[in-house]
Amino acid sequence: MTDRIDLPAVVIGGGPAGLASSRELQRRGIGHVVLERGAAGESWSSRVYESLTLHTGKHMSALPGLRFDSRAPLFVSRAQFLEYLRRYEAEFRLPVHSGVTVTALQREGTSWLLETSGGSIHAASVIVASGIMSTPVQPDVNGQHEFRGALRHSSSYRRPEECRGRRVLVVGAGNSAAEIASELGRSGVETTIAIRSGANVVPLQILGVPIQYISYLIRKLPRRLQETILAGVERTNDWRRGPPPFPRATQSALDAIPVIGFRLIDAIRLGQVKLRGALDRITTDGVVFADGIEEPFDEILFATGFRPTLDFLSSRITVDRRGFASRRDRVISTDQPALYYVGHNYDSTGGLFNIRRDAPLAAEAVRAAVSR
Repeated sequence: MTDRIDLPAVVIGGGPAGLASSRELQRRGIGHVVLERGAAGESWSSRVYESLTLHTGKHMSALPGLRFDSRAPLFVSRAQFLEYLRRYEAEFRLPVHSGVTVTALQREGTSWLLETSGGSIHAASVIVASGIMSTPVQPDVNGQHEFRGALRHSSSYRRPEECRGRRVLVVGAGNSAAEIASELGRSGVETTIAIRSGANVVPLQILGVPIQYISYLIRKLPRRLQETILAGVERTNDWRRGPPPFPRATQSALDAIPVIGFRLIDAIRLGQVKLRGALDRITTDGVVFADGIEEPFDEILFATGFRPTLDFLSSRITVDRRGFASRRDRVISTDQPALYYVGHNYDSTGGLFNIRRDAPLAAEAVRAAVSR
């Protein structure tokens, strides 16, 4: 990159959201670059565990314009998805500038000024597609700085061999926590999972149909009917498998992404993973739980999620309680002109499906702004 570039648009982030946005801008003939601090799809290479497999079916996980290979399994692996992202970039010859970090984004007149590790860029419009994997959320638990074992976020976990011979506590109630804990337990690692207030669990498939597809089909039904269908699924699961060993979440599975699949439940019932509740405090050698039970651990893994990566915007925008930017019409900033977001809509139909839906919306909004 040169010291100064002027462009109609810039896309920040080279993950699925950024690549999809770039392809849609390209289709509309809008000059742009994609700025990515690593390489395209970097987070899928370096920030997720090796055994990760998408819970969303391949038909609703593909980005605009390129399907998965027909030979790919219904639920693709991390490695297969990473290869797909690289193929996507090459297929459309997307203008990805790797190794470029955006340090600041601010208004300058009627355009945006981006300060980056490669120089300054002026752009009429900016699409923020920086994802969430770069900003892990790790709670501050009383006593954690006294812990003499290893304490880290699950984003640094790759494979069970890292934890061999250690007593591991996984903290969290989401899909990453469930998958990592069950993987560790099945691999013979002494594993405990701490679930503070419960979790909703749904099957990965119903009669061979991914739960995501069913969620998509019923999403426009009245809320009461959706809840009735969900309750029927829960009753069927309880009848076939027995109720889950932990309380259900207070939130409906329609409002918060549930744990998908029964690996964790099976691992708990088989004695491969021990179940505990909320943490009270961390000690030098382990944890005291809210019920007063104290147990020793060698390692604590916080699988407590992520927040959107928006630090370069500083205080120029407002965010919701989960850290997602305030927006209207799914992608348009309510705080700043010519600012758009792709990858900020997450629901039971899947983040990738929402990216496929939102990238064209953002690109079309940029086209409309450019043509004024």
